[in-house]
Amino acid sequence: MLQQRPTAFPLSIIDNVLFGARFHCLVDEPLACARRYLERVGLWNEVKDRLKRSALALSGGQQQRLCLARTLATQPRIVLMDEPCSALDPRATAVIESLARELVSEYTLIIVTHNVAQARRLARFAFFFDEGELIDNGSCDALLAQAREPALLAYLATA
Repeated sequence: MLQQRPTAFPLSIIDNVLFGARFHCLVDEPLACARRYLERVGLWNEVKDRLKRSALALSGGQQQRLCLARTLATQPRIVLMDEPCSALDPRATAVIESLARELVSEYTLIIVTHNVAQARRLARFAFFFDEGELIDNGSCDALLAQAREPALLAYLATA
């Protein structure tokens, strides 16, 4: 799961990436494993010379990509993203969204967002909840373009 705010652990960059993979015994060669997932999220070239330094020294966008690398290293089938860009600047948001578009060919992604524009950019299917109740669902384009439910219409009017 990728949290709303980056949740880097107070460990080195490499230990952050390998944390869950080690727990699940998925690491044979630590450096090769860390490199594979850091490259996957476009972070390797930015951190390859400081893998033993604290992950907490990274920027917010870098920490979010680090957390995504840590998630992917556990070899999940489904990746949950809870408002993964809400604490990021526009550049870091674009990087995370680009990664999401790439990852969808390998993983099932479930993204929670209150950002209608982001939903339009990323989602094939959408589910609209109001106070924990499923109000409507369908293809993202159809749901947002042909909304009929009053709660969804009210939300779209303010978004």
